[in-house]
Amino acid sequence: MTNASVREFKMPDVGEGLTEAEILKWYVQPGDAVTDGQVVCEVETAKAAVELPIPYDGVVRALHFPEGTTVDVGTSIIAVEVAGGAAPAQEEAAVAPAPAAEPEQPAEQPAARQPVLVGYGVATSSTRRRPRKQAQDPAAQQAASAVQSELNGHGAAPAAPAVPAAPAAPAAPAQRPLAKPPVRKLAKDLGVDLATVTPTGPDGVVTREDVHAAVAAAQAPQQTAPEAPSAAPAASAPAAQPAAPASYDSARETRIPVKGVRKATAAAMVGSAFTAPHVTEFVTVDVTRTMKLVEELKQDKEFAGLRVNPLLLIAKALLVAIRRNPDINASWDEAAQEIVVKHYVNLGIAAATPRGLIVPNIKDAHARTLPELAASLGELVSTAREGKTSPSAMQGGTVTITNVGVFGVDTGTPLLNPGESAILAVGAIKPQPWVHKGKVKPRQVTTLALSFDHRLVDGELGSKVLADVAAVLEQPKRLITWA
Repeated sequence: MTNASVREFKMPDVGEGLTEAEILKWYVQPGDAVTDGQVVCEVETAKAAVELPIPYDGVVRALHFPEGTTVDVGTSIIAVEVAGGAAPAQEEAAVAPAPAAEPEQPAEQPAARQPVLVGYGVATSSTRRRPRKQAQDPAAQQAASAVQSELNGHGAAPAAPAVPAAPAAPAAPAQRPLAKPPVRKLAKDLGVDLATVTPTGPDGVVTREDVHAAVAAAQAPQQTAPEAPSAAPAASAPAAQPAAPASYDSARETRIPVKGVRKATAAAMVGSAFTAPHVTEFVTVDVTRTMKLVEELKQDKEFAGLRVNPLLLIAKALLVAIRRNPDINASWDEAAQEIVVKHYVNLGIAAATPRGLIVPNIKDAHARTLPELAASLGELVSTAREGKTSPSAMQGGTVTITNVGVFGVDTGTPLLNPGESAILAVGAIKPQPWVHKGKVKPRQVTTLALSFDHRLVDGELGSKVLADVAAVLEQPKRLITWA
């Protein structure tokens, strides 16, 4: 067997712009025969769990990562000996020494994409880097190197311009360490110069583990030097702090790694809270007539086999309100400094799943009839509970509903889903004393809360939308009169 007969299958981008995925389960082991299209593993991204098929026939030679490992997109995860013939040029480049791979890069660019289950292939060029530009001004290279060294904390700037160092400056661009953007950010945050790190990744790529190893190696001398200056003890004390989490009492605390859906949710919510100026308005409404209509629809033959609940009519009420106030269905384009008004409604429904909170959406919900909307809601909920929601189902949402009432909560102040301008929270529906036709009677009452992005939604527009939703739920006949 030669290297030319082995194909390296790389972690594809199974969503749009995702940078990593966790290997949940391997379905094959070394020595197993695989065929084109056979599922070899299940991975969890920041959006969903996805099964990955292998795009060629052969025999598994190695699994590069165990289950539970988070792997960067573009990293080889499994080696397969193809049934016949040599591996393509890009696979040879992956196992060849790094200096020999540079001249072959232009010939690899037009290589075809590998077929994968999620609907589009893995671009072989995505893991290649454009050729480095050669230095044309040694003095400028030297100055830039000195500034970078100062930023990384490796020596003072005056030591950099020494005359003997000038001849080595032109070689710096060619020797720039290879690392993915998340790894570069990690190194920057930890004050590590990537040029001093020994790479262990494929093709000489610096990995997260390499950066942490460099930090540990740098801390060791600080803790053991006997004649360190007076400032050394103060510096070594913080260096020892990262080891503290290992000594926690496991009987009293549980530490859960932040990854997958939870990691994506945290990043999205922080970005939303500190990007869009949120405003939340509330209204309490009598939904007794809506609850009666729900019971009537359950007996209607048009809804046979469909799940009919208050959320169905609340969703329809919101769609009617959007049709009457279309500017609420928009997003803010910071780069272009434009407000993008959507002429379609992809209605997101926040769903709690074993993997965390996800928000799949119903595409073109505005064009669906009530039975069609009921069928879509039922499918969305069942798919989410089974953990089978696809990444595409969670992309492109325009407005969202979150039903906190199922937990017995009266209301809340929901955070916007990134890229949207409004989210409606629905509280618990329960009997309350209510003035109806001049008399206090027990009625079915709920509280609605609408959060919106105040950059593009004024108080008047937000109030109109919320009032329209409440009006439809109070008098469901408006679904006909306002249509």
